[in-house]
Amino acid sequence: MPVIVKYILVFFISMVPIIELRGAVPIGTLTFGLDYLPTLIICVIGNLIPVPFIYLFGRKILIWGSNLKHGSKFFKWVLNKGEKAGKKLTKSANNYGPFIALMLFVGIPLPGTGAWTGTLAASMLDLDKKKSSVAVMIGVVMAGLIMLLISYLGSIGINSIGDLFNSLFH
Repeated sequence: MPVIVKYILVFFISMVPIIELRGAVPIGTLTFGLDYLPTLIICVIGNLIPVPFIYLFGRKILIWGSNLKHGSKFFKWVLNKGEKAGKKLTKSANNYGPFIALMLFVGIPLPGTGAWTGTLAASMLDLDKKKSSVAVMIGVVMAGLIMLLISYLGSIGINSIGDLFNSLFH
């Protein structure tokens, strides 16, 4: 497969909810063998493209969809996920403030976090659009750098914390 096609695939994979750049970076670097920096840049851009649309339309579409006769279960599930993320974010915001809480929520690559969920949570909490967008952007870059580091460590044979300590202390 041509390299440009690999980069295009990684770009689109980084837009997919749940997978986002957390999955796209390792696919690009480890599976496709792409260079690290261009992969990171393409994944960050791909992951950020949906953010304004999610903020502006996500909640409205989910509320509309949750009232449909068919398919409402899916919309209700996503709406519930966004509300739960909003509650987590609110709890964290009490300790750090909403900007830092949102940035960390998006930036620490754990299941159920990311640009999609963080933006949806910010929208549901009616957080400031500009500040939320900046927090999500910084969080996406943080997550990208973390995934890049994990991918690099995996590429040199360090696949666990134990491997890391063994390589450092032997």
